[in-house]
Formats: sequence, structure tokens, C-alpha cells
Amino acid sequence: MKEVSPEKKIIAGNPKAKHDYTIIDTLECGIALVGTEVKSIRNKNVNIKDSYVQIKDGELYIMNMHISPYDEGSFSNVNPLRTRKLLANKRQINKLWAMCKEKGVTLVPLSVYFVKNLVKVEVATAKGKKIYDKRQDIAKKEALRRIQRAIN
Repeated sequence: MKEVSPEKKIIAGNPKAKHDYTIIDTLECGIALVGTEVKSIRNKNVNIKDSYVQIKDGELYIMNMHISPYDEGSFSNVNPLRTRKLLANKRQINKLWAMCKEKGVTLVPLSVYFVKNLVKVEVATAKGKKIYDKRQDIAKKEALRRIQRAIN
């Protein structure tokens, strides 16, 4: 899969995804936006905390991504929670679909960011963590913090 570009300006992230899922692979996708949605994203009025990605009819769609209506837009504002199409190659979509057929694997958006003037979404194939996995991750983070404190 394509790596995420280094010159990105992150607009919104999804920290809950890395806590609840084990990330298998990531993909950078474009997103089809209409009207004043880009201006609203530039103002950082976007939330992907509860959003998810689905494959329908061989195309990627992001659901429940909230882009607040632009303040200075009037009739051109659209529904904030509408379904938006993600732009990816057919080969990449087929690879994601094959990975999602496995039990417990899902597609999760990790972040929304700008690369030059284009809005991109980082999508990850992820597998849900069990409660004990989450506890192990928290214990590892605490151990690293203690080591850092002892060094400093």
C-alpha cells in the first residue's frame, strides 16, 4: 500500500482507533467533497471519531464523518453527516476487500490531512483488540514513561 506523505498537515485524528484496534496496514485516499466542505475542513471543523469505512459496489465510502457547515456558506452547505466517497485505485480497493473478508478485520479512518492543497484520508485495515490486549498496551506505555523519567 502507499505510504502516507511526509509533508502533510494533520487536520483531525482518530486516537480511539489506535486504542481499540491493532493496525495492520494503511492507505492514503483522496475524498470527494462538494461545496464549502473544503473551507470548513481548513477551519478544522471535522470529526472522524465515530466514523468508519465501507466498500459498496467496488467503491470506498466513509460513513459518519462530521464536517460542520461553513459559517459563511448558505445554500451551498450540505448535510454534515452525509456519506462521502473515498478515491482509490480499483486494485487497492480489491486488496482492502480481500483483507476485510477475514474475520474481525475492518476499515477505520485514522486521520484527515492536507497534502499540498488536497484533502486526504488515511484509512487502515485493523483488527479489534481484546480487553487484555488494551491492558498490555497501557502497561507498556506506563513502563516506557517510568524509564524516561528515570533517565531524565
